[in-house]
Amino acid sequence: MMTGTTTTTTTTTTTTTAADAAGTWRLGDRTVNRVGFGAMRLIGSPFATAPRDRETAIAVLRRAVELGVNHIDTAAFYFTPFQSTNELISTALQPYADDLVVVTKVGASRDRSGEFEPYAHPDQLRAQVEENLRQLGRDHLDVVNLRWGSGPELEEGSVAEHVGALVELRDAGLLRHVGVSNVTADQVAEALEVAPVVCVQNRYGLTDRASEPVLRMCAERGIAFVPFFSVAAGIEGANPFGPADLRGQDVVETVAEAHGATAAQVRLAWTLHQGEHVLTIQGTGDPAHLVENVAAGGLRLTDAELAALATV
Repeated sequence: MMTGTTTTTTTTTTTTTAADAAGTWRLGDRTVNRVGFGAMRLIGSPFATAPRDRETAIAVLRRAVELGVNHIDTAAFYFTPFQSTNELISTALQPYADDLVVVTKVGASRDRSGEFEPYAHPDQLRAQVEENLRQLGRDHLDVVNLRWGSGPELEEGSVAEHVGALVELRDAGLLRHVGVSNVTADQVAEALEVAPVVCVQNRYGLTDRASEPVLRMCAERGIAFVPFFSVAAGIEGANPFGPADLRGQDVVETVAEAHGATAAQVRLAWTLHQGEHVLTIQGTGDPAHLVENVAAGGLRLTDAELAALATV
């Protein structure tokens, strides 16, 4: 399913790597470039206390699509008192391109004051799906992830009833495909007993490999593995759940220097090297960082570099 051709897109002033440089993978019946875009940081973060520039956020979304990004991750609970990520996506990208896959997530939710609400019961998922539909201006959602748990850590518990509720919404035409997020390998296996799962979205990166059993399981089943916080963990101030983890930063910077790349690009490239089924959704609200993130898909690490990074 993966292609290895590196392509470029040319503007009036520069030539940049396009999002198909790392190849493609399937999300259900849709083919996406392995380098995607996570929309949370368009607004700074859901906890931002000052507004981001709206026009810049819209420009970043449009530029991402120009660069070949056709997989965008979002959620209705990505909002601040000033902005809503889903509204920005709707404004920037309608009418949506036929090949654009917008993935959202349900389970978690926030009230109007921004406080997280109790985790949704299965019968509450329809309202959350419909909220995403309204905000995005869609008559159906491409993929809906069940985001499990009330915090950043993996939580035990049965996901079957919640996944079953999403299957009912799929059968009603509100969504096309089901995914899961923030789950253990056992929970993935349980979800697969209820319905086909097209993607698993877990926290994973160079210094955060607790989800490696899930990554391997997805590889065996042909399921897309979509890591989040694969770069933020190694950048001061970027991880909302704790301080930066700078273990192995000297190794990362040595590899980056050899390629004329940034440390963030090396972390993204390393993530993509973990399997053809791995998709990235690194996000940003900065146009220059967007170009850098997409370009990481064209970075080819040597066996020696991968071995050095494996020791981190």
